[in-house]
Amino acid sequence: MGETWARVIRPGRRPLSRKFGPSEAEVRANLAGEASADAALALQGAREPTPDAAPEEPVTRDLTAAAFFDVDNTMVQGASIIHFARGLVARDYFDKADLFEFAWQQVKFRVTGKENSADVASGRDKALSFVQGRSTAELRRLGEEIYDDIIADKIWPGTRALAQMHLDAGQQVWLVTATPVELADVIAKRLGLTGALGTVAESENGVFTGRLVGDILHGLGKAHAVRALAIREGLNLKRCTAYSDSHNDVPMLSVVGTAVAINPDPDLRQVARTRGWEIRDFRTARKAAKVGLPTALGLGAAGGAVAVLVGRRRDRAA
Repeated sequence: MGETWARVIRPGRRPLSRKFGPSEAEVRANLAGEASADAALALQGAREPTPDAAPEEPVTRDLTAAAFFDVDNTMVQGASIIHFARGLVARDYFDKADLFEFAWQQVKFRVTGKENSADVASGRDKALSFVQGRSTAELRRLGEEIYDDIIADKIWPGTRALAQMHLDAGQQVWLVTATPVELADVIAKRLGLTGALGTVAESENGVFTGRLVGDILHGLGKAHAVRALAIREGLNLKRCTAYSDSHNDVPMLSVVGTAVAINPDPDLRQVARTRGWEIRDFRTARKAAKVGLPTALGLGAAGGAVAVLVGRRRDRAA
């Protein structure tokens, strides 16, 4: 099971059993976080300056503070991976059945607020099988096209304004997401942010091998990535801010000095109230949020699923 047990002897008391050392999942999360921080900084350094960019007034840099934003339903309306999958279907990279499966997994996640390990594994395997043998440059090119076609219109204006507030204060602004780091970096670049922490797929000579470095960047992995980046960039986490919609991101929200719940799921809303975290909700479907039904992300995924089903029925009828 990847676990180690030790007997702890205390004078005058009965011996106690204690588990020590990280679990296998924690080791993978740590590897994912370290790899994400390294990849994020490498991609940031490789960015080309935007041509014909208007000169900007110099901003006094705040070198030890930063903001970290989750992507799905926090910065982007809906699931970025669903939007990307839609773009791939339109380009005949895979079929609608795969899109339906991705969408259904997102609906279940938004309704229950919990990740199903089987769904996570299935999504990971499909994503890896898609990228295996493809070049990192191809994935980035597709990400840029699909961002411009689909995702650009799905940015939450309120969250974008919060990110700009941090930029105007001279702080770094990073996205933190389970989405592949190459795609996450495209979103960050298009929004004028510092960079992105995302899932790292192993590559050799610019070609994906079909293996992950560590694991998907979520839960504890995001917290590890934020810590790793803070060490590399000399950030003071007590002066940093994190934003998310999901209770799965409580580890990330807990490592910074200021946590903000954006469009929170019911569990995160409760945690935020208990801990005194600020809550901001940019959604209009408040009733759905109160009863825990999918809003924004979930409805977007559900809509995609319905569209696929309708399309299938029409194909059969034809």
